[in-house]
Amino acid sequence: MMAEPAPSMPLLDQLLQAIDAREPVALVTVIDASGCWSASIGQRGLVWLDESRGWVGDLALPHQFPQILQDSRQALHQRNHRTYLYERQGDFIKLFVEVQVQPPHLIIVGAGHIAVPLASIAKINDFQVTVLDDRPQYAHPTRFPTADRVIAGPFRQEIDNLRPRGSDGGKLPFDNHTYMVLVTRGHQYDIDSLLEVLGDPMAYIGMIGSQRRIRAVFELLEKEQGIPGEKFDRVYAPIGIDIGARTPAEIAVCIMAEIINVLRDGPALPMREQIQQERQRRRERAK
Repeated sequence: MMAEPAPSMPLLDQLLQAIDAREPVALVTVIDASGCWSASIGQRGLVWLDESRGWVGDLALPHQFPQILQDSRQALHQRNHRTYLYERQGDFIKLFVEVQVQPPHLIIVGAGHIAVPLASIAKINDFQVTVLDDRPQYAHPTRFPTADRVIAGPFRQEIDNLRPRGSDGGKLPFDNHTYMVLVTRGHQYDIDSLLEVLGDPMAYIGMIGSQRRIRAVFELLEKEQGIPGEKFDRVYAPIGIDIGARTPAEIAVCIMAEIINVLRDGPALPMREQIQQERQRRRERAK
């Protein structure tokens, strides 16, 4: 059963509020129509991914064409503008679905040598960039001139403070348009930060470290904290695409390459594959 449009604030106000809150929303406009639908040209509506939000606006067509909601949400999920044409009994209606989404958000935890070029490369690639570190002399705007936010404070506390907030003001999990890179000065800080977000449906969590060290850390967390091994399968560690990188700038390139590979569903194989396969074999032997 389709949700009824909710009487509320004007469409433009809701659109601006959604953009400010970093909520994906689609603006649907009738750009052409014929016959009995011609009077709807110029009408608009808003649709969210959340089906409980229903439909907002002067466009009443979703009640006659339920496919409009499904198609609009699909465009919003794919983060691409779309044009749709619907026909009925010789008349047609043409809609333009304008997707309003914030750029993907990269949170760089750790403000050391790798973070500096990584922040610049991410910004060039149209990411919103946040850098945080517990050392104010490193987490400083002059060190990261291209970053949108530079935060100095305790790692887990500041990560929690970055969580999006719902309409009731409560904190929400990081969403699948959020990417996180853990490159702190000490592996214990990387692990603490990882534990803070491991259960969030983020698009990407990458953690720096050698294969031996990553393997040992995951095995320790499984034993001491009872974390299911499958949860670590989503962590990109060792981080990056293997391009033989050596310098901090080269490592930043290989990390950003992996993030773009995830964003675009690319074909490149991440360096984590070997550890992931070893964990899978160990789980199969344990059965």
